Amino acid sequence: MDPDRTSRIAGIVAVALSLGLTELFAGLAASVPSAIAAVGAVVVSVAPGWLVRFAIALFGTADKAVLGLGIVLVALGIGAAVGARARRHPRLADAAFFGFALVGIAAQLLRPEAAVVPVVVSTAAAAGLGRWVLSRLPSTVAEGPDVVDVDRRRFLGIAGGVAAGALAAAIFGRTALVARSRRAATDVVLPEPIVRAVEVGPRHRFDLEGLTPIVVDPPDFYRIDTALVVPAVDVESWTLRVLGMVERPLELSYADLLAMPQVERHVTIACVSNEVGGDLVGNAKWQGVRLAEVLEMAGVAPEATQVVGRSVDGWTAGFPTEVVFDGRDPLIVVGMNGRPLPRRHGHPARLIVPGLYGYVSATKWLAEIELTTWEGFDAYWIPRGWAKEGPIKTQSRIDRPAAGERVPGAVVAAGVAWAPTRGIARVEVQLDEGPWREAELTEPLSADAWVQWRLPLEVTPGRHRLRVRATDGDGVTQPEERTPPDPDGATGWHTIEFTAG
Repeated sequence: MDPDRTSRIAGIVAVALSLGLTELFAGLAASVPSAIAAVGAVVVSVAPGWLVRFAIALFGTADKAVLGLGIVLVALGIGAAVGARARRHPRLADAAFFGFALVGIAAQLLRPEAAVVPVVVSTAAAAGLGRWVLSRLPSTVAEGPDVVDVDRRRFLGIAGGVAAGALAAAIFGRTALVARSRRAATDVVLPEPIVRAVEVGPRHRFDLEGLTPIVVDPPDFYRIDTALVVPAVDVESWTLRVLGMVERPLELSYADLLAMPQVERHVTIACVSNEVGGDLVGNAKWQGVRLAEVLEMAGVAPEATQVVGRSVDGWTAGFPTEVVFDGRDPLIVVGMNGRPLPRRHGHPARLIVPGLYGYVSATKWLAEIELTTWEGFDAYWIPRGWAKEGPIKTQSRIDRPAAGERVPGAVVAAGVAWAPTRGIARVEVQLDEGPWREAELTEPLSADAWVQWRLPLEVTPGRHRLRVRATDGDGVTQPEERTPPDPDGATGWHTIEFTAG
């Protein structure tokens, strides 16, 4: 077997072992973050806005998995290059693994849960073991012509065993990490709310196949954020700090939040990246504490014109202070659809602000609420080219028939429409070039929640075009002109084509 080839394979396997061990240590110790996730967070934090938008548009909710895979592939590629030169330049290999350790440690120590000694010891050990494997694997290859086949089998067997061990370590570590945070979320018993949301009844929903449920289950609810790996927050040590331009800075534990009066609200939230007709929008029943009550406890300074939410991983979103007190009732949320807030949706606490896109309001894994001025701080997405104010635009969507679907001669068209804080007054549907017809609407769960619409259609055989538009409670009809999500949300009428007969 070609010695250079074996050296490259050895380099890949050695780096894979180091990466797998870092994931294993992250699963075993709450104070050791995932090195891959930590490096990914740094990449996201320095990436230009156009690149982040491109990744979300291209990969959707798989963007984090793609980034994680990219980091692993780059590391393995470096390992192959280092391995090819390791026999002739061992100091280069030493420097490469030392560099891996430094980069990992530096990225991990930026995470709030990181503890210096465990991070340094575990990451250095992972890099050191990887370097040792690189030094030992090529030595199993003999270069005599009579034993090449035997030694190739021996080398590939050992390399394969190490690679399998690396994969097993990574899987075990990630599984342990998920299990630890899942236990933390599911062990919580939510207190009874003093203000309950409307119970969903037959008048609030249409039971039609293919129509999005009026309340979306957490596993089906969209997730868009910058967290490469969903944070695993220890509720026993977690606190929410309220600071900045306040008279009385606060620090509330999870138990403190649960002890406060709880409120339920049906609220539809949406991502500003949602295209016309897209699925980055959802409605849920949220339970939590009124943000206004917490800020009143802290005493907001009159000159504080912006509320900034900061995640445990440093991500930020900011919105005007006046939004807290204008009657829309933002919440510090601890529950979703009657159960503790799931980990992937922000456990232990997140912000929900009716009427604002998530990029300016919906901080998940909430760690801090800072009061500052509107001019004094730009949150994560603002320097990356998105508008500083992000009110959700009136939108409607066709769920059925699906684009390109073949249907019988009679079909019930249906979908959803939303305009949080304003409500939906009317939804109209147009078939081909015919007149606009008003659709039947479900009774709204709240002014902040979407509604379902439906309209029976008689269609002739052949291809047809279907369009939908909504008018909100202020009497404003969504515009026909199609605009992209950048910089403050997409506009336009959702249009599909389908075939009848």
